[in-house]
Amino acid sequence: MYVANVAAAKVSVCSMVNPAHTDYFALFGLQPAFVIDTQALASTYRELAKTMHPDRFSSAPAAEQRQAVERAAQLNDAFQTLKSATQRALYLLRQQADLPDETTIQDGEFLFQQMEWREQLETLQEQADLDALADFVAELKQARGAIDKAFADCVQDPQQRIQAERLARRMQFLDKMFYEVRQLEERLDD
Repeated sequence: MYVANVAAAKVSVCSMVNPAHTDYFALFGLQPAFVIDTQALASTYRELAKTMHPDRFSSAPAAEQRQAVERAAQLNDAFQTLKSATQRALYLLRQQADLPDETTIQDGEFLFQQMEWREQLETLQEQADLDALADFVAELKQARGAIDKAFADCVQDPQQRIQAERLARRMQFLDKMFYEVRQLEERLDD
């Protein structure tokens, strides 16, 4: 399957005429889906990056060099988008329809959960307890797994678009929480 992905991706990369409308999944020879093989994605990316690196076009005419730089930049952007579950979810939603930029979560249950997690994080910061922090991370990972599964189950169903958007916003919040936890871990490790 990996060889087929690389071959399909090479055709897709070579045919990139309008980078603004390139399908990131097609670029890597993948079907649009939330659940993807990220190892195959990374392997295909490395293979494509080798074949289209701008240095390979150093003796080409200026216009071709510029196109090579643009293709490489788009390949990097596509890879960064698809390797992140949250960015991949948002990309899928944008492929289906416009996605409002509003980040306010109209989700009372999750807003309550956010407040609880924020309080827990503040308490953990005061306590400076790495074991308790590890338990908190496990709780967040479990919540993230459940959100990812729910998103994968509903993203292709147009009737569940609002729920898919809500779940993607939850992913964004959890990304921020994981970032704050990493910062706390770094401070506690010092």
